[in-house]
Amino acid sequence: MKPTYLTPESINAFIAAALAEDVGDGDHSSLAAIPANAQNQARLLVKGDGILAGVEMAGYIFKAVDPQLELDVMMQDGATMKYGDVAFTVKGKAQSILTAERLVLNCMQRMSGIATHTHYLASLIAGTGAKLLDTRKTTPNFRLMEKWAVVIGGGENHRFGLYDMVMLKDNHIDYAGGIREAITATHTYLQAKGKNLKIEVETRNLEEVQQVLGTGGINRIMLDNMSTDMMREAVAIIGGKYETEASGGITEETIRAVAECGVDYISVGALTHSIKSIDLSLKAF
Repeated sequence: MKPTYLTPESINAFIAAALAEDVGDGDHSSLAAIPANAQNQARLLVKGDGILAGVEMAGYIFKAVDPQLELDVMMQDGATMKYGDVAFTVKGKAQSILTAERLVLNCMQRMSGIATHTHYLASLIAGTGAKLLDTRKTTPNFRLMEKWAVVIGGGENHRFGLYDMVMLKDNHIDYAGGIREAITATHTYLQAKGKNLKIEVETRNLEEVQQVLGTGGINRIMLDNMSTDMMREAVAIIGGKYETEASGGITEETIRAVAECGVDYISVGALTHSIKSIDLSLKAF
């Protein structure tokens, strides 16, 4: 199932802004050098191993640049790719192919890098029952693509933004005067606004976990930067009453041990903020 944030409106708005940034008042290199009626084709060459992502997005971009461009897809999003594979071919007006080229590659290279790392981390916790989540640590104005890539790679999305879930983190709690105060104020606010949003509360130690349990009225407890021993104890104390999420400094070396603590979710900011793009190339043939 496609994520709900991937609406025609959101996709078209992203493409319009990206093309405005890149093309401006015209792709003058292509307009100057290539005859307006020239018809050509190009293929998407894979130059690295991993999980392919952004094929569907490429289709939207080509269509936005020139509805007459024809895409022949050989590999779908989520496919395992290796060096030398051809993901798709595109044919039509040469000027249009060249105008779309960089935006297609920029999206697909980063999305494929994210999908590849997501797939790898998800494989490390397979069989534990824990689910891998992304975070809001994304590139401004590129979150749509980055979170989509996480899903393609086999992970799940956390909240998309500040508006679709309440997360009471340490600063919220400190500013509110404590955990109970923050939760109580949140319920008052949501009721006044007529909003039905899930509430997650960040905890840093077992005392804060107990405070959340003593207050109640939430959906998920985040266990932030806890040792695995403390995390196991926290999961036992919570006893399935609320969902649990591990977060903070989790790496490929530690993620399996964290998952084996019994948490429901593990959120990893590095899925989107510390990724190396996978090399792809659009070549004429």
